[in-house]
Amino acid sequence: MSIALKQVFNKDKTFRPKRKFEPGTQRFELHKRAQASLNSGVDLKAAVQLPSGEDQNDWVAVHVVDFFNRINLIYGTICEFCTERTCPVMSGGPKYEYRWQDDLKYKKPTALPAPQYMNLLMDWIEVQINNEDIFPTCVGVPFPKNFLQICKKILCRLFRVFVHVYIHHFDRVIVMGAEAHVNTCYKHFYYFVTEMNLIDRKELEPLSMR
Repeated sequence: MSIALKQVFNKDKTFRPKRKFEPGTQRFELHKRAQASLNSGVDLKAAVQLPSGEDQNDWVAVHVVDFFNRINLIYGTICEFCTERTCPVMSGGPKYEYRWQDDLKYKKPTALPAPQYMNLLMDWIEVQINNEDIFPTCVGVPFPKNFLQICKKILCRLFRVFVHVYIHHFDRVIVMGAEAHVNTCYKHFYYFVTEMNLIDRKELEPLSMR
């Protein structure tokens, strides 16, 4: 990453604290392998394929946490420009509006300003990935039977952050010189969710022209 980009994506801009993998664990090793593939310049389509002999749930877990960290960082760089005044509705242009539902406070899909939606989304994902019953960190502890369904929901909602950033705030991304970084992150995300069949194609339509 260039010095300019390091200044853009600095720790003070992070929207949420990063979730890290414990050294010595299988997931830490998978994370290192995935990062090494990306850093070596390997084709992104090849980088997202499940390594031979590895568990699919472990591979998905590593990527869900990694994408949460990356997308959280991207949103953190533009969040000061995403306000209730500029973005009174969480949307991706005039055709797509995203409503929040969490079965707690918001039991029905509810229209919210984008920054409020983002706060609720990141809080909700943090709860999921820090829940040992969903994302177990101890060796030998199995993933829940509905693990992939939970990950599909997380990734689907993270995709909406890309939609909002691209359609409503990409001018700021360009001004900061972060266009190439965000584009690469999105391509990595897109190739992964399509390779692993984790997001319905219809959900991807808002950015289908990218």
